[in-house]
Amino acid sequence: MTDEPLEPAGTVQSPGEDWVYLVGRPPAGEFLGYVKLQTVGGDTADVGTLMNVWRAANAHIQELVLAEAGAANNAEIGNLPDAMAPLVENVAGDPIVGNTFNAVPMSLGMVELDKLVVFQKHINLRYVEELKAQLGPTPSDEDVFRFALPYDHPVPPVVTARTAQNQWLLTSPSADFRFLSGELVNAQQLVGVPLNGVPAGVMAVIIGHGSNFLNAIAAEGRLVLNNGSHRAYALRDLGITHAPCLIQNVTTRDELELLSDEVFKNADRYLSDPRPPMLKDYFDPQLRQVLPSQRLSTQVRVSFGIDVLRVPR
Repeated sequence: MTDEPLEPAGTVQSPGEDWVYLVGRPPAGEFLGYVKLQTVGGDTADVGTLMNVWRAANAHIQELVLAEAGAANNAEIGNLPDAMAPLVENVAGDPIVGNTFNAVPMSLGMVELDKLVVFQKHINLRYVEELKAQLGPTPSDEDVFRFALPYDHPVPPVVTARTAQNQWLLTSPSADFRFLSGELVNAQQLVGVPLNGVPAGVMAVIIGHGSNFLNAIAAEGRLVLNNGSHRAYALRDLGITHAPCLIQNVTTRDELELLSDEVFKNADRYLSDPRPPMLKDYFDPQLRQVLPSQRLSTQVRVSFGIDVLRVPR
Protein backbone atom coordinates (compact mmCIF):
# COMPACT_ATOMS: atom_id res chain seq x y z
CA MET A 1 0.00 0.00 0.00
CA THR A 2 1.06 3.57 -0.51
CA ASP A 3 0.46 6.87 1.19
CA GLU A 4 0.05 8.52 -2.20
CA PRO A 5 -3.57 9.20 -3.21
CA LEU A 6 -5.16 6.20 -4.88
CA GLU A 7 -6.05 7.52 -8.35
CA PRO A 8 -8.73 5.58 -10.24
CA ALA A 9 -7.74 4.72 -13.82
CA GLY A 10 -8.36 7.48 -16.31
CA THR A 11 -8.71 10.27 -13.75
CA VAL A 12 -6.65 13.36 -13.04
CA GLN A 13 -5.39 14.66 -9.72
CA SER A 14 -8.25 15.77 -7.49
CA PRO A 15 -9.03 19.50 -7.51
CA GLY A 16 -10.57 19.08 -4.08
CA GLU A 17 -8.99 17.48 -1.03
CA ASP A 18 -7.50 14.23 0.21
CA TRP A 19 -9.02 12.01 2.86
CA VAL A 20 -7.39 9.17 4.79
CA TYR A 21 -9.54 6.05 4.73
CA LEU A 22 -8.88 3.30 7.27
CA VAL A 23 -9.06 0.17 5.13
CA GLY A 24 -8.89 -3.58 5.74
CA ARG A 25 -11.67 -4.31 8.17
CA PRO A 26 -15.02 -5.79 7.16
CA PRO A 27 -17.22 -5.05 5.41
CA ALA A 28 -15.19 -4.80 2.20
CA GLY A 29 -18.31 -3.54 0.42
CA GLU A 30 -18.23 -0.40 2.57
CA PHE A 31 -14.75 0.44 1.24
CA LEU A 32 -15.82 -0.20 -2.35
CA GLY A 33 -18.95 1.90 -1.90
CA TYR A 34 -16.98 4.79 -0.42
CA VAL A 35 -14.51 4.84 -3.31
CA LYS A 36 -17.21 4.48 -5.95
CA LEU A 37 -19.57 7.11 -4.55
CA GLN A 38 -17.44 9.57 -2.58
CA THR A 39 -14.11 9.95 -4.40
CA VAL A 40 -13.13 11.85 -7.53
CA GLY A 41 -13.38 9.45 -10.49
CA GLY A 42 -14.30 6.61 -8.17
CA ASP A 43 -17.13 5.45 -10.41
CA THR A 44 -14.53 4.19 -12.92
CA ALA A 45 -12.21 2.59 -10.35
CA ASP A 46 -11.30 -1.06 -10.96
CA VAL A 47 -12.96 -3.28 -8.35
CA GLY A 48 -10.20 -5.89 -8.60
CA THR A 49 -7.52 -3.32 -7.79
CA LEU A 50 -9.52 -1.98 -4.86
CA MET A 51 -10.06 -5.47 -3.47
CA ASN A 52 -6.33 -6.18 -3.68
CA VAL A 53 -5.76 -3.06 -1.56
CA TRP A 54 -8.39 -4.24 0.93
CA ARG A 55 -6.98 -7.80 1.11
CA ALA A 56 -3.45 -6.56 1.79
CA ALA A 57 -4.71 -4.35 4.61
CA ASN A 58 -6.86 -7.14 6.02
CA ALA A 59 -3.86 -9.49 6.05
CA HIS A 60 -1.92 -6.86 8.04
CA ILE A 61 -4.80 -6.60 10.51
CA GLN A 62 -4.63 -10.36 11.08
CA GLU A 63 -0.93 -9.93 11.88
CA LEU A 64 -1.77 -7.15 14.35
CA VAL A 65 -4.36 -9.37 16.05
CA LEU A 66 -1.54 -11.79 16.91
CA ALA A 67 1.18 -9.23 17.64
CA GLU A 68 -0.91 -6.62 19.51
CA ALA A 69 -3.73 -8.55 21.13
CA GLY A 70 -4.99 -6.56 24.12
CA ALA A 71 -3.24 -3.33 23.03
CA ALA A 72 -6.38 -1.31 23.74
CA ASN A 73 -7.06 -2.91 27.12
CA ASN A 74 -6.64 -1.17 30.47
CA ALA A 75 -6.46 2.28 28.92
CA GLU A 76 -5.14 4.67 31.53
CA ILE A 77 -6.77 8.00 32.33
CA GLY A 78 -4.25 10.39 33.84
CA ASN A 79 -4.93 13.37 36.05
CA LEU A 80 -4.78 16.83 34.55
CA PRO A 81 -2.05 19.11 35.95
CA ASP A 82 -3.11 21.36 38.82
CA ALA A 83 -2.25 24.38 36.67
CA MET A 84 -5.18 23.48 34.42
CA ALA A 85 -7.74 23.80 37.23
CA PRO A 86 -9.16 27.12 35.94
CA LEU A 87 -9.56 25.60 32.46
CA VAL A 88 -11.28 22.54 33.93
CA GLU A 89 -13.69 24.84 35.76
CA ASN A 90 -14.52 26.57 32.47
CA VAL A 91 -15.42 23.25 30.88
CA ALA A 92 -17.35 22.01 33.90
CA GLY A 93 -19.36 25.24 33.98
CA ASP A 94 -20.15 25.20 30.28
CA PRO A 95 -23.95 24.78 29.90
CA ILE A 96 -23.40 22.75 26.71
CA VAL A 97 -21.49 20.20 28.79
CA GLY A 98 -24.30 20.01 31.35
CA ASN A 99 -26.93 19.54 28.65
CA THR A 100 -24.98 17.17 26.38
CA PHE A 101 -22.93 14.91 28.63
CA ASN A 102 -25.37 14.22 31.46
CA ALA A 103 -26.59 10.72 30.55
CA VAL A 104 -23.73 8.93 32.33
CA PRO A 105 -21.05 10.06 34.81
CA MET A 106 -18.58 12.44 33.17
CA SER A 107 -14.97 13.28 34.02
CA LEU A 108 -11.97 15.05 32.52
CA GLY A 109 -8.59 13.39 32.22
CA MET A 110 -5.45 12.94 30.17
CA VAL A 111 -5.55 10.09 27.62
CA GLU A 112 -2.94 8.43 25.43
CA LEU A 113 -4.02 9.11 21.86
CA ASP A 114 -2.58 5.95 20.31
CA LYS A 115 -4.62 3.76 22.67
CA LEU A 116 -7.96 5.28 21.69
CA VAL A 117 -10.28 2.86 19.90
CA VAL A 118 -11.86 4.48 16.81
CA PHE A 119 -14.88 3.78 14.67
CA GLN A 120 -14.65 6.66 12.17
CA LYS A 121 -13.01 5.33 9.02
CA HIS A 122 -12.09 8.57 7.25
CA ILE A 123 -10.19 11.76 8.08
CA ASN A 124 -10.21 14.98 6.04
CA LEU A 125 -6.55 15.96 5.63
CA ARG A 126 -7.35 19.52 4.51
CA TYR A 127 -9.29 20.10 7.72
CA VAL A 128 -6.45 18.53 9.72
CA GLU A 129 -4.02 21.04 8.25
CA GLU A 130 -6.38 23.89 9.18
CA LEU A 131 -6.54 22.61 12.75
CA LYS A 132 -2.76 22.23 12.97
CA ALA A 133 -2.33 25.80 11.72
CA GLN A 134 -4.69 27.01 14.45
CA LEU A 135 -2.71 25.18 17.12
CA GLY A 136 0.75 26.05 15.84
CA PRO A 137 3.90 23.89 15.75
CA THR A 138 4.88 24.28 19.42
CA PRO A 139 1.69 24.66 21.48
CA SER A 140 1.73 25.12 25.24
CA ASP A 141 -0.20 22.83 27.60
CA GLU A 142 -2.93 25.46 27.80
CA ASP A 143 -3.07 25.68 24.00
CA VAL A 144 -3.53 21.91 23.78
CA PHE A 145 -6.28 21.98 26.41
CA ARG A 146 -8.21 24.74 24.61
CA PHE A 147 -7.74 22.89 21.31
CA ALA A 148 -8.97 19.54 22.65
CA LEU A 149 -11.79 21.07 24.72
CA PRO A 150 -12.73 24.37 22.99
CA TYR A 151 -15.15 25.70 25.59
CA ASP A 152 -15.33 29.03 23.76
CA HIS A 153 -17.05 27.11 20.91
CA PRO A 154 -15.76 28.82 17.76
CA VAL A 155 -18.51 28.84 15.12
CA PRO A 156 -17.74 27.92 11.50
CA PRO A 157 -19.31 30.20 8.88
CA VAL A 158 -22.97 29.61 7.98
CA VAL A 159 -24.86 30.99 4.99
CA THR A 160 -28.64 31.22 5.34
CA ALA A 161 -31.09 31.68 2.48
CA ARG A 162 -34.88 31.73 2.45
CA THR A 163 -35.87 29.62 -0.54
CA ALA A 164 -39.66 29.67 -0.11
CA GLN A 165 -42.26 31.22 2.16
CA ASN A 166 -42.03 28.21 4.45
CA GLN A 167 -38.47 27.04 3.79
CA TRP A 168 -34.88 28.02 4.63
CA LEU A 169 -31.58 26.55 3.47
CA LEU A 170 -28.55 26.77 5.77
CA THR A 171 -25.06 25.86 4.49
CA SER A 172 -21.78 25.37 6.34
CA PRO A 173 -18.39 23.89 5.38
CA SER A 174 -18.45 21.93 8.65
CA ALA A 175 -19.36 18.23 8.55
CA ASP A 176 -20.65 18.71 12.11
CA PHE A 177 -23.39 21.12 10.98
CA ARG A 178 -26.78 19.60 11.84
CA PHE A 179 -30.19 19.77 13.46
CA LEU A 180 -29.72 20.11 17.21
CA SER A 181 -33.24 20.17 18.62
CA GLY A 182 -36.78 21.44 18.32
CA GLU A 183 -38.17 23.39 21.23
CA LEU A 184 -41.42 25.09 22.22
CA VAL A 185 -40.31 28.55 23.33
CA ASN A 186 -42.19 30.91 25.61
CA ALA A 187 -43.51 33.83 23.56
CA GLN A 188 -42.07 36.25 26.13
CA GLN A 189 -38.59 35.13 25.06
CA LEU A 190 -39.06 36.77 21.65
CA VAL A 191 -36.95 39.89 21.40
CA GLY A 192 -36.71 42.12 18.35
CA VAL A 193 -39.06 40.00 16.23
CA PRO A 194 -41.75 41.97 14.33
CA LEU A 195 -45.20 40.63 15.23
CA ASN A 196 -48.52 40.96 13.43
CA GLY A 197 -50.53 39.42 16.25
CA VAL A 198 -50.32 38.19 19.83
CA PRO A 199 -48.17 35.01 19.93
CA ALA A 200 -49.46 32.03 21.91
CA GLY A 201 -46.37 29.89 21.35
CA VAL A 202 -43.18 29.75 19.31
CA MET A 203 -41.64 26.65 17.78
CA ALA A 204 -37.84 26.95 17.53
CA VAL A 205 -35.86 24.68 15.21
CA ILE A 206 -32.26 24.86 16.40
CA ILE A 207 -29.57 24.27 13.77
CA GLY A 208 -25.89 24.44 14.60
CA HIS A 209 -22.73 22.59 15.53
CA GLY A 210 -21.82 20.17 18.30
CA SER A 211 -19.42 20.86 21.16
CA ASN A 212 -16.39 19.60 19.15
CA PHE A 213 -14.87 18.36 22.41
CA LEU A 214 -12.37 15.53 22.33
CA ASN A 215 -14.72 12.98 23.89
CA ALA A 216 -14.22 9.29 24.68
CA ILE A 217 -16.45 6.55 26.07
CA ALA A 218 -14.85 4.55 28.89
CA ALA A 219 -16.26 1.02 28.81
CA GLU A 220 -14.89 -2.38 29.84
CA GLY A 221 -11.37 -1.09 30.26
CA ARG A 222 -11.18 0.63 26.88
CA LEU A 223 -11.53 4.20 25.65
CA VAL A 224 -13.54 4.62 22.45
CA LEU A 225 -13.17 7.97 20.70
CA ASN A 226 -16.71 9.28 20.31
CA ASN A 227 -16.07 12.79 19.01
CA GLY A 228 -13.11 14.95 17.99
CA SER A 229 -11.45 12.52 15.57
CA HIS A 230 -9.89 15.30 13.50
CA ARG A 231 -8.56 17.07 16.60
CA ALA A 232 -7.07 13.83 17.89
CA TYR A 233 -5.48 13.14 14.50
CA ALA A 234 -4.06 16.67 14.30
CA LEU A 235 -2.53 16.39 17.78
CA ARG A 236 -1.01 13.02 16.99
CA ASP A 237 0.31 14.34 13.67
CA LEU A 238 2.11 17.12 15.58
CA GLY A 239 3.82 14.53 17.75
CA ILE A 240 1.63 15.08 20.81
CA THR A 241 1.03 11.72 22.50
CA HIS A 242 -1.39 12.63 25.33
CA ALA A 243 -4.28 15.09 25.42
CA PRO A 244 -7.06 16.30 27.72
CA CYS A 245 -10.33 14.51 27.05
CA LEU A 246 -13.92 14.56 28.26
CA ILE A 247 -14.73 11.00 29.30
CA GLN A 248 -18.15 9.42 29.63
CA ASN A 249 -18.00 6.48 32.01
CA VAL A 250 -20.26 3.56 31.08
CA THR A 251 -21.14 0.82 33.53
CA THR A 252 -23.27 -1.41 31.26
CA ARG A 253 -23.50 -1.88 27.50
CA ASP A 254 -27.14 -0.80 27.60
CA GLU A 255 -25.94 2.74 28.33
CA LEU A 256 -24.04 2.83 25.04
CA GLU A 257 -27.32 3.33 23.20
CA LEU A 258 -27.52 6.81 24.75
CA LEU A 259 -24.01 7.77 23.62
CA SER A 260 -23.19 6.17 20.28
CA ASP A 261 -25.42 4.19 17.94
CA GLU A 262 -22.37 2.71 16.18
CA VAL A 263 -20.67 1.49 19.36
CA PHE A 264 -23.96 0.21 20.78
CA LYS A 265 -24.79 -1.85 17.66
CA ASN A 266 -21.24 -3.19 17.25
CA ALA A 267 -20.05 -3.31 20.84
CA ASP A 268 -18.04 -6.53 20.41
CA ARG A 269 -16.05 -4.98 17.56
CA TYR A 270 -14.83 -2.15 19.79
CA LEU A 271 -14.89 -3.65 23.29
CA SER A 272 -14.16 -7.37 22.84
CA ASP A 273 -12.10 -7.71 19.66
CA PRO A 274 -8.51 -8.51 20.74
CA ARG A 275 -7.15 -5.80 18.43
CA PRO A 276 -9.82 -3.21 17.53
CA PRO A 277 -9.22 -0.25 15.18
CA MET A 278 -7.13 2.34 17.02
CA LEU A 279 -6.12 5.95 16.41
CA LYS A 280 -2.55 4.97 15.57
CA ASP A 281 -3.89 2.91 12.63
CA TYR A 282 -4.57 6.15 10.74
CA PHE A 283 -0.79 6.55 10.53
CA ASP A 284 0.02 2.95 9.54
CA PRO A 285 0.96 2.95 5.82
CA GLN A 286 -0.39 -0.58 5.53
CA LEU A 287 -3.83 0.43 6.78
CA ARG A 288 -4.29 4.00 5.55
CA GLN A 289 -5.38 4.80 2.02
CA VAL A 290 -5.35 8.40 0.81
CA LEU A 291 -8.32 9.04 -1.48
CA PRO A 292 -9.02 12.18 -3.54
CA SER A 293 -12.45 13.62 -2.78
CA GLN A 294 -14.49 16.62 -3.80
CA ARG A 295 -14.82 19.44 -1.29
CA LEU A 296 -18.26 19.25 0.27
CA SER A 297 -20.41 21.53 2.37
CA THR A 298 -23.28 20.52 4.64
CA GLN A 299 -26.75 21.85 3.91
CA VAL A 300 -29.70 21.72 6.28
CA ARG A 301 -33.12 22.41 4.81
CA VAL A 302 -35.82 23.55 7.21
CA SER A 303 -39.45 23.78 6.16
CA PHE A 304 -42.79 23.85 7.95
CA GLY A 305 -46.44 23.16 7.28
CA ILE A 306 -49.49 24.41 9.17
CA ASP A 307 -53.02 23.00 9.39
CA VAL A 308 -55.77 25.00 11.13
CA LEU A 309 -58.80 22.91 12.04
CA ARG A 310 -62.16 23.61 13.64
CA VAL A 311 -62.88 20.80 16.09
CA PRO A 312 -65.71 20.11 18.60
CA ARG A 313 -65.13 21.41 22.09
